Amino acid sequence: MLKKRRLQPSSFTRLRLAVVQQRPRLAIALGDPAGIGPEVILKALAHGSLDCGVTIFGHRSLLTDCYQQLIDQGAQDCIDPERLMIVDVGESISAHWGQPTVETGAASFCYAKTAIERTLAGEFDAVVTGPIAKSVWKQAGHHYAGQTELLAECARVERFGMMFVARSPHTQWQLRALLATTHIPLAEVPRQLTPGLLSLKLDLLLNCLKDNFGLTAPRIAIAGLNPHSGEQGQLGREEIDWIIPWLEEMRSQHPQITLDGPIPPDTMWVKPGQAWYGPGIDAPHDAYLALYHDQGLIPVKLMAFDRAVNTTIGLPFVRTSPDHGTAFDIAGQGIADATSMRAAIELAIELTAHRQN
Repeated sequence: MLKKRRLQPSSFTRLRLAVVQQRPRLAIALGDPAGIGPEVILKALAHGSLDCGVTIFGHRSLLTDCYQQLIDQGAQDCIDPERLMIVDVGESISAHWGQPTVETGAASFCYAKTAIERTLAGEFDAVVTGPIAKSVWKQAGHHYAGQTELLAECARVERFGMMFVARSPHTQWQLRALLATTHIPLAEVPRQLTPGLLSLKLDLLLNCLKDNFGLTAPRIAIAGLNPHSGEQGQLGREEIDWIIPWLEEMRSQHPQITLDGPIPPDTMWVKPGQAWYGPGIDAPHDAYLALYHDQGLIPVKLMAFDRAVNTTIGLPFVRTSPDHGTAFDIAGQGIADATSMRAAIELAIELTAHRQN
């Protein structure tokens, strides 16, 4: 009688299983220590359901002081820094809640830059950045439009984008919105928008939807620039002159995807709003491409202010950040909402898992 031989997995299969089963390694930059970054990080990590390895880049003394103050205020939803892996970056500093200084600006820059460099070196799979104040960075001599530009510079990429992701607590539908232009004056938007720029952003979006979300044939909505998408040239000619011809060219180049537009900006967000709040209502698109900052972020923040996540696409690693600022006005009061930071960590885990698979 022949004995059945147990098949052993090949070395490739064993390697694949090891990668799939690896817990994501997250580097979290503390943000400006005078803001709510330390508080929301301690609160976001207080629940044990996050299946990842976390290392915080900042100063242990700052987190310890924050933790003690939260406990004194009666907080019960924060983790003891003694349980965390923390890398002290640079010399210790003193910080006072709500009082940003050149010192806190320099520190928050170093926290972010060190976390990015260690991730590029292969020590981590994703970077989660705490909130910083761009004006304080500039006071400290670091002239960047934001953390996105620092990330791109460190990673040596010229093609990158700012996308916002949020999952509805009402319906579990996931909103994805990419900005074609970001932190520029409104008067500059028509001058900087070009077919080449939109092609770059669309390419980044398609790669992101495939690699990070598993969507190979996505449906994408593209906003018009002018009210009513120009009203056939009566309210602006950009749509007629080049946006519509560009869209027709993109449809011919990407027959596998659905490109709808240019959709009037005031109506593009109606269906997403219904899908966000109304169970059983399906949004017709997997992602939304807004042409400028407020066109995309007013609706995103209206729907998901406390849980939207800023993610930089086009990088060789995952980067997420809570979609809020330093909130210096409430820092140290123990009332900061950690939902967006928690969502940023959860999304970093989700996107890393997609990439690993």
